Amino acid sequence: MKISLFRLGLLAFILIGSFSCGGDPTPPPPQQTEEEIAIEALTGSGSQTWEISNGGSVTRSGTDVTDLYEGFEIILNSGSSQTYTTRNNNDLFDNSGNWSFAGTNFDKITLTGTRPAAGREISFTVNGDDLRLEFNIPAPEARVGENFAVSGNYVFNLVKN
Repeated sequence: MKISLFRLGLLAFILIGSFSCGGDPTPPPPQQTEEEIAIEALTGSGSQTWEISNGGSVTRSGTDVTDLYEGFEIILNSGSSQTYTTRNNNDLFDNSGNWSFAGTNFDKITLTGTRPAAGREISFTVNGDDLRLEFNIPAPEARVGENFAVSGNYVFNLVKN
């Protein structure tokens, strides 16, 4: 008799427990990786335009050079090829290419291409609707054409379009 009461009690416990669990039957979404978070910050839901217009600025070694990049835009796309396009780049950036993270901290990118900014580690910070790009172009590699030198420490403060 003790065994059947034990079994009866166990059965009651299992039945009551299964009815009282309730809750949402769908599992929570998987947590994003640091890389996924960084990609989303740069590209939004797939493509994001960042621009000088509406409050952005550019400095080179502490000097305001925003007027040289009036109308500058960089469009960053996510996906398997992670592409970028620039406009009004004053030959500092290539018109288009690919971007990738530099290292595993996901706070620096590099751009493909042949212009002076290509291949540089570009530190970035996204704060709401603002993107800050910082990079250095050393003097020996800083000539565009015959006369236009672009060496210096650059800071691009861009605004989400």
